Amino acid sequence: MTLLGVIGPQELIVILVVLLFFLLFPILALVDILRSKFEGNMQLIWVLVVLLFNMIGSILYFIIGTKQKVRP
Repeated sequence: MTLLGVIGPQELIVILVVLLFFLLFPILALVDILRSKFEGNMQLIWVLVVLLFNMIGSILYFIIGTKQKVRP
């Protein structure tokens, strides 16, 4: 069975998994940013980066931003 004559069930599952990944990764980044402490306005800057540059911003945060957290 195909949807609109083009997309089958396997393709639909792949599309849903990719969409879930693209929604889940930025949400995880935002939760981590909001639970952490940063110096100055870095927390606001990282929130804006993740919101404006969804996937790339999330990847950048996990590579660069986690090193900028204030350690107790």
